Formats: sequence, structure tokens, C-alpha cells
Amino acid sequence: MALQEFLIVLLAICLTAAGALWWLQTPRPVAPTSPQGGEDMSLLFEDGYLLHGSEQALTRFALVPGHHHWEDIRSALLARFPDFPAVPRSNNTGSITLRAEDGDSPGEVRISWRDALCWLHLPLARTDPDITQETRDHLSALRRASDCNPNPSWQTDSSGRIIWHNRAYATLKRKAGDQSDASGAALFSTPEPEHPNRVCLQADSEAVPHWYALTTTSQDGVQIYHATNINAVVAAEEAQRNFVQTLAKTFAHLSIGLAIFDRNGQLALFNPALVDLTALPAPFLSARPTMVSFFDQLRENRRMPEPKNYLNWRQEISEVIAAATDGRYQETWSLESGQTYSVRGRPHPDGATAFLIEDITAEVTLTRNFRAELELSQSLLDTLEDGFAVFSASGVLSFCNAAYRDLWKQDPDKSFAEITIIDAIAVWRQMSAPNPLWPDLADFVSGRGDRAGWSMPIYPLRGAPLHCEISAIASGATLVRFRQAVAQTAQTVPYRHPVTDRRQPS
Repeated sequence: MALQEFLIVLLAICLTAAGALWWLQTPRPVAPTSPQGGEDMSLLFEDGYLLHGSEQALTRFALVPGHHHWEDIRSALLARFPDFPAVPRSNNTGSITLRAEDGDSPGEVRISWRDALCWLHLPLARTDPDITQETRDHLSALRRASDCNPNPSWQTDSSGRIIWHNRAYATLKRKAGDQSDASGAALFSTPEPEHPNRVCLQADSEAVPHWYALTTTSQDGVQIYHATNINAVVAAEEAQRNFVQTLAKTFAHLSIGLAIFDRNGQLALFNPALVDLTALPAPFLSARPTMVSFFDQLRENRRMPEPKNYLNWRQEISEVIAAATDGRYQETWSLESGQTYSVRGRPHPDGATAFLIEDITAEVTLTRNFRAELELSQSLLDTLEDGFAVFSASGVLSFCNAAYRDLWKQDPDKSFAEITIIDAIAVWRQMSAPNPLWPDLADFVSGRGDRAGWSMPIYPLRGAPLHCEISAIASGATLVRFRQAVAQTAQTVPYRHPVTDRRQPS
């Protein structure tokens, strides 16, 4: 029995040895490795300090157990994982998975924790043998272009869930404090009806909103969004609106009616005075009528001269607009109501045209009355027998009556040049006997010397002697009066030759 038992034990040992040798010599499948030739990266933390890590993880992130902590790995991964927690989770048991913003490896990080321990697992992407090197280079170029694009871009599926976005979109998402991942448009406000392709982003840390022009395209069931920052455009539009409002407030106090038409010929700005002067209703002006409609309505309201030929009305309006565009239009309108308007057209930058309408009825009436008074005064003085000549402070003959023109054959209205006191004295000297007081008269008119009135005799070569009176009048002017000396000679002082006769007090 002992021999049999020994043989059985020996046989069992041989079979076991043969089986072990066969198992050791049988080839086993090799576990897949990462593109870098290593395993997935793992790190273990306790209370935020690094305890252990795989060789691949420690090498890639240059970490040393016992010397680095949670903030070091967070700084290395925050750019690709914006939602990476600031401190490790603890006191509970759980796990979360964060996905990277780009397609680089690792594409996700898995964080799990239990009490004070926290594990980080970063699975590496496996190499697909069907992807060629050319395809990898092309994908890398596309990834670089997407990451360097300063404008946010993202894509959503048919349900509105974001399936891809670039780095600029992630940056905006962090600034806005938006943690939702439901829709591309959820990051922005709803577009305004007047600007359907314009969206606003209000960041929590900034008081000023950011505006973007949104472009949406659809391809293969995917919505592709591109947002371009237009803060400068919005700021320019706001500045333009404020400037227009400032102009409107300024022009509101003007008595001159102002109508500014843009490059398209539509009314862009008007003030309340235009409504009063043209009697055009404010709703009509607010509807931004064209220039032709504006002038046509003026004609209907009888606020411009009635055209003689209505068939040529449109042509005349076109000429008015063309003249205003060149800055050549300036006319005076005499209305049926007795009012008088001064209308001017001026070109403005960017193809705009401005019309200024001013009520000059009072000025025209005053001018007409003044002219009537002048004509009346002229007629009155023309009836006098004495000759009157008025010289301004600068020595220019500004007024004379009919008696003066008949006496000295001198009419300033028929002269192209101004007649000065020197020119007048030359005529007087030529048509009268010598008189040493002519220089004194010239000095008096020029304002030199005493301005007290005086007189002197004049002996014309033809006709009766004259008595010349020189008097200072308003505004530095001088009145020279010539009258017959016969009556005064019989009553007062006899006339003598001017050589021996000096100036006499007036």
C-alpha cells in the first residue's frame, strides 16, 4: 500500500508540473496601452496632499508625492477643465466626471472620493489603427484654429444640447457664471425684434454688457453658431443716438425750422419750429417722408409759392433738391398769407441735406417801412431850395438832395465809385471863387479839430453868392448846407471876398 500511495503522489506531482509548464508557455493577450506607451494616469490625494500617482501621471505633470498638493494639479488642468473643483471633495463618498473643452488626451477626468481620500483618474485615448497620420495632422490643425479663434463658436444637436464649443465660448461661459449645458443660445439673452441677429451677454463681474452678432447655420442636423463681438458698433450707435438727442434738444429752442434728410432722401431730423412754420402734422414728419413728399405737402398747405405750371412741379422740386445738395439753394418765399420765408439748402456729411426755413416777415416789413421812410425823407428834402450834403465819419458822401445835385452837378447815385469830401471839394473849388477855408472843411469832415458848427461864404462862378453852413450830426457825420445868401446879406453881415473873409460861427 505504501508503494501504491507513493506512485499516486508522484503521478500527481508530474501532472501538476506538466500543467504548470503548459500554462507558463501559453501566450496571453497583451493589455492595450496608451499612445505614449503607458497606462491611464491616476493620482491619490489625502486631505489635499498627493500621496501616490502612476508613473505616467507623475511624469506628465511633474509631480512628486509628499511635495505637491491639489492646487498644483488643478492649475495644470483648469485650462482644459474649467469646472475642476478648487478643493478636493471629502467627508462623503461619490464621484464626478468632467469633460475637456478640446479633443486632446486626456479627454475627461474622473474624480472619486471617500472620507479624506480623493482619487483622480485620467484615461488616455487609445490609438485607432484606421486613422492615418495625415488625418491626425488635419485634426490637430483644425483644433488649433478653433482654439485660437477669438470669436465664440459652438454646435448643438437637434435637442439644443451643446455637443461642441471652442475655447472662446468656454471663456465667456466662465465670465458669465453660466453652469448650464442645455443650449447654445442659453448663454446669451434673447435677440431683440429690431435686431434678430444681435445678442447680449451680461457677465456677473462686469456692469457693461457685451454685444455679439450671431450667425447660425445648419448642417447634417447640427446647428452651428458663430458670435462676433460688436461692442464698438453698439457703442457707436449709442453715441450717435445721444448726439442726435442732444441736437434735437438744442434745435428744439430754435425759431428757425430745421429739416435734415439722410442720404436716401428721407427726413431724419426736424425740430418743433418746423411744425409751426410749415403747418405739417408731427405724425407726417415722424413717418420720415421723402424730400418730394415733404415739398409736395408744403404746396398743399400753401406754405410755399404756388407753381405757375404744375406739370413742371416735379422737375422744379428736383432742381431744388439738386441745388440744396450742392449748397446753392437760397430763396425767399412770399406766401399768400402775407408771410415771407427765407429758405436755404445746405449739404451735410455722408450725403445728407439740410433745409432751414426762417420766418423773416418782421424783418421784411421793417425793411420795407424803413425804405418807405427813406423815400419819404428824400422826397421831402428834394422839395427844399437849399442844397444838403451829408458826409459820413469816413468822409464819404452818403446823402444829398435834388437842390445839391442841380447846384453842383454831382449825383452819387450815378457814380460807380464813392464820392469823398476831397472829390466834392474839388468840384466846389472848380465851380467857385478861391476860398482858403476848403482845407478847414476837409479837416472838419474827417473829424480832426473842433467839431463846433461854423459857416463860410462861397462865391460860385455862376449864380448868386452862397452861404455854406457846416454842422456835426449823429454818428460822426457832417451836414453841409448851401443856401442863397441874398436875404441874409440884407439883414446881417455883408459878404466879402474869401481871401479877406474868415470862417464865421454858424
